[in-house]
Amino acid sequence: MNEGHLVCDSLEWRAAVRDEIIPWAVREVDLGDDVLEIGPGYGATTDVFAQLLPRLTSVEIDPDLAARLQTRYVGTQVEVVLGDATQLPFPIGRFSAAVCFSMLHHVPSPELQNRLFAEAARVLRPGSPIVAVDGVESDGVRAFHEGDTYQPIDPTTLPARLQDAGFTDVEVRLNEYGWAAVARRT
Repeated sequence: MNEGHLVCDSLEWRAAVRDEIIPWAVREVDLGDDVLEIGPGYGATTDVFAQLLPRLTSVEIDPDLAARLQTRYVGTQVEVVLGDATQLPFPIGRFSAAVCFSMLHHVPSPELQNRLFAEAARVLRPGSPIVAVDGVESDGVRAFHEGDTYQPIDPTTLPARLQDAGFTDVEVRLNEYGWAAVARRT
């Protein structure tokens, strides 16, 4: 991530995640007792989910961010794993839900994004939800990501992509800033 992403570690972003983004995306979805968080980054979503869930496993690909989160959550119900979400080190059907918030545009290709969706489906229990959130493409957001990976997802493609990965009952919602998708593992 480029230096502009330090905003993702700000108090303002953390408040938006806590008060607006997570409530809008998750709504009445029961995440269960053992949730996988994909791409926590600086941990704004991790901080919220850690207060709500009995067990959270966060997979972060960036070694510095993973180490930072590992230190923050030592001795808690949150396990932070350094890893690649396109090759998850967990058994089939372990998790009761998966969440990924504002990170999918950092996955460098549609093929790898689809692999991430398939891996999430693999490690979820049948019927378990995935909740994903990301921004909509715009010139401003593209400029913000200059010098960084930026592969936005067209939300109109999500139903087919999630179904191909092993999900059903796909619901996609839009607002002026982004999209939220909720689907169930088949």
